[in-house]
Amino acid sequence: MANIKPETQLVHIGRNPKFTQKGVNPVIQRASSIIFDSLEEKRHATRHRANGVLFYGRRGTQTHFAFQEAMTELEGGAGCVLYPSGAAAITNAILSFISAEDHILVTGSAYDPTQNFCDRILAKLNVQTTYFDPLIGANIVDLIQPNTRIVFLESPGSVTMEIQDLPTIVKAIRAKSPEIIIMIDNTWAAGILLKPLLLGVDISIQSATKYINGHSDGMLGLAVANQRCIEILRENSYLLGQTADPDTVYMANRGLHTLPTRLKQHQVNGLQVANWLQQRSEVEQVFHPAFPSTPGHEFFVRDFSGCNGLFSFQLKARLTPEQFTEFLNNFNHFKMGYSWGGFESLILGYQKEDLQSMRQYNFTPKEGTFFRVHIGLEHPDDLIEDLQLAFERI
Repeated sequence: MANIKPETQLVHIGRNPKFTQKGVNPVIQRASSIIFDSLEEKRHATRHRANGVLFYGRRGTQTHFAFQEAMTELEGGAGCVLYPSGAAAITNAILSFISAEDHILVTGSAYDPTQNFCDRILAKLNVQTTYFDPLIGANIVDLIQPNTRIVFLESPGSVTMEIQDLPTIVKAIRAKSPEIIIMIDNTWAAGILLKPLLLGVDISIQSATKYINGHSDGMLGLAVANQRCIEILRENSYLLGQTADPDTVYMANRGLHTLPTRLKQHQVNGLQVANWLQQRSEVEQVFHPAFPSTPGHEFFVRDFSGCNGLFSFQLKARLTPEQFTEFLNNFNHFKMGYSWGGFESLILGYQKEDLQSMRQYNFTPKEGTFFRVHIGLEHPDDLIEDLQLAFERI
């Protein structure tokens, strides 16, 4: 189905009749052992176990195959590997392509658990990590070493929302060291708003826990790879014991069909709240990819097709511990919680030292207290009123 709109594409993907069996959605197939009626059938399954043929439960069932097919089509890849969480997708994708004594480059704006994995696990394996400014552009080649195996990107950046110049970074890396594997955490874009593989990235990783599932009730990770990487990624992840339960995979596949509609509403609500925050006298800056003041905004305009409900803002002043507590403890609609991408609005707060601890390059935040918000599907007027009361409390 070439040249159809994303909304139409996402109604149909993952719904091959062999998966739905006369239903609207794919069946939920729970299985560990797969029974073969003959030795030849077993041999056939063994030969084709990487190609959507039932072999063993950890390799996947029809439920998994349906979702993998959908995500492969959505991201324009050669195949998709599933994991029990977004963090597992990140860590196993990296582990699949490195060896002891290797070096990797990681954006300094990466998701905190990604950095922790590099610093605490890869370091024990004698793999060196160099963090770089997310706005580095073509100068990334200056950091490439003879043993550099992976460049790991994330755009927008976690919490601080920097948008990277992906085509320039990819082109520069390919010109100097074409064998390097380029990965990206593409969770913010949910596989819709940005198509990294079409920009030359090798592996696009997502936490399907977020917008794909959309209801904060299941954890799932995925990685869609191009032709040169999919076999190594699939087989190494299998050897590392990675699998995902079929019930959560079913929920994620179901979530895909309403994803464009939900994202549009998150975008509308998020922009309304962000614009209101930008007018507040207490606010120093709103870090929203759609705002020209956000670092890398011009790349967002060029490479992305829209936005969602996740952004940050910084106050002009640093809140005292008492103000910080009062601000966060008394919301009616915003809740404090990790993750995002569900139907509910969330908020987290950071002081200058919190931000500095999350950045391992030349990063000097301003003094004002920083907040990350996820704008859910509540009416934005109610969320604005909730924030208005919070400002009044301080």
